[in-house]
Amino acid sequence: MILNQMDQYQAVSLSEVFHALGDPNRLAMVHRARQGEVPAGELAKELSITLTATLKHLSVLEKAGLMRSIKVGRERKCSLELQALGSIEAWIEETRRMWNLRIDSLEAFLLSENEQ
Repeated sequence: MILNQMDQYQAVSLSEVFHALGDPNRLAMVHRARQGEVPAGELAKELSITLTATLKHLSVLEKAGLMRSIKVGRERKCSLELQALGSIEAWIEETRRMWNLRIDSLEAFLLSENEQ
């Protein structure tokens, strides 16, 4: 199947999102950010990793569109971006719909075979 340009963009975007969520520390950061804005230093402390490692993980999450951060004084405040999670939800729903159609077609075929 050949993807059109929009589908290719979405596939790349989804690939980045799934890659970002594939790391346990980044997944924990997203999970923690669901509760609201959190300082990067607090994330580092909660995850028992260095601030440098936290900022590298944050960079991957920002590139994937899952989180954003702003510098406030000496602190970096991190928050969740829901749009990327919405694209995952849409992809899951589209995939579920496709599989339901295929299963319905298989069921109809098997019923017709059984009747013959």
